[in-house]
Formats: sequence, C-alpha cells, structure tokens
Amino acid sequence: MLKVALCNELLAAEGKSFAEQCRIAAALGYMGLELAPGTLGDRPHALGDAAISEIRGTAESHGLAVTGLHWLLAPYPDLSITDPAAAAETQDVLCSLIDLCARLGGTVLVHGSPAQREPLPGDSAAETRDRVIALFQPIAAAAEAAGVTYCLEPLSPAETPFINTVEEAVAVVEAVGSPNFRTMIDTSAAGQAEAIPVAALIRRWVPSGLIGHIQVNDTNRGAPGTGSDPFGEILKALRDSGWDRPVAVEPFVVQGDATRTFAIGLETVTEAWEAAA
Repeated sequence: MLKVALCNELLAAEGKSFAEQCRIAAALGYMGLELAPGTLGDRPHALGDAAISEIRGTAESHGLAVTGLHWLLAPYPDLSITDPAAAAETQDVLCSLIDLCARLGGTVLVHGSPAQREPLPGDSAAETRDRVIALFQPIAAAAEAAGVTYCLEPLSPAETPFINTVEEAVAVVEAVGSPNFRTMIDTSAAGQAEAIPVAALIRRWVPSGLIGHIQVNDTNRGAPGTGSDPFGEILKALRDSGWDRPVAVEPFVVQGDATRTFAIGLETVTEAWEAAA
C-alpha cells in the first residue's frame, strides 16, 4: 500500500491550527504530515521539550506520523549554505532541525531553500560546490547520529541557478560521502529542469539508492491531478522501482482551497499506484 504524507504549509497559510491540519489530513486519508518548520514558530530549531511533545502527540492522537521536515531555511532569511560568513550559524540551525525531526518521529529532511543557496557574486560553480560540500559534512554526520536521512533537493532554474538536476545533486552527495546524506526527486521541479521525463528519471535513479525521498506535484505547481503531468507513468515507475517509503504531496497552488487540493492529490497518486499493480 502506498504511504502518502501531506505537506502542511498550505493548510497553515489558511490559518488552520496544527490540530485542525491533523484532523483534515486524517479525514482525507493521509498517513502523516511532512512539516515546514516555519509553520511551527519563528525559531523552530529552538522549540522546547513541551512544544515538541505537544506537536508529536497531536499528530499521533489523529493516527498520523510526522514523516519529516522540508522548507528548512525559509524562516531564516539571513542564513546561507554558500556564504562562508553565515556557515557556522547555518550549520547550527540545520543540526538543530535534524534533532527536531528525529524527536518528532520523522525520518527525512528535505533541503530546498532556494533563497539561502544563491552563489556569491564572482564565485565559480566549482568554488560554490566545494564550499557547500564542506558545509554539509558535519550536517551529514548529525543526520547519521540521529538516524534520519538528509536530502539535498534539486530545484528548477526558475528558483535557483545552483543544483537543478539530480545528477548535479548526486555529485555533492557522493562528495559528502554519508549514507544518511542523499538527494530526492520533486516531480514538479524535475519536470521543469530535467532533460528526460520524470518517470524515466525515477527509473534511472531510485535503484541507485541515492534517492532518499519523493515529493509529488504537477509542473503547474499544483497537486497531482490539477494539471497535465502523467502521474500514471510516474507512479508506475516508482512502484516498479520498489519504492516503499512515504511519498509527500506538496502543492504550492490551490484548487479551490487547500483541503480540496490535497483531496485531489491523494486520489490521483493512490489511483495511479493501484493501477500500476
């Protein structure tokens, strides 16, 4: 059975409390929530024991798991993985978010954060890549210690010029050299950035073991089923590749409202997965 998590930021943006987000996710049939830390407070890396226990307990009381975190640096506009002046603070925050993820019961962190990965003016691609590899090595070690997987996300060229394809992310992943540091596939970004179809991308890279997570959304930035992307082919490729971990529905554009958008997304991927059997 396909396990599908709901990325919570659209529900939070509608002003829904975390308990209400959980109620909606459970009612729709999702098995868990993938959380944007910025929806948990202005300084989510510094949440105390009581707050962390309350978040996890609320999710579990609705029969849900917290599967992981994404949009990691969105609450921290001054941090950067490419600027050496911000490196130490960025590492501290990201290591604290790794601890938060583990304490919430999550198993995966997705590092997108395009605004905090802009290359510095005048830096070559090689200089930027080497600096980022050095920054992520202690973060990967923290992920190993916490027993979670930290994923460097390829993003579309419309969002950032740095790391747009899985192959580019894999070069960084292999240089960092940790079993807990991986890349991932976001189907919307991949549909915009990759030279091959998303289904072919999945068939190429999932068997490599270098893909730690999958997020599903249409290239129109809506949920699966709100555009024209071939999710039948995409989910068949994922099923044929032996994927057995959660898939996260992460729309950025709503169809009606967030609840309806997530209903369409879950129905689309579930039906495509079952049809691929």
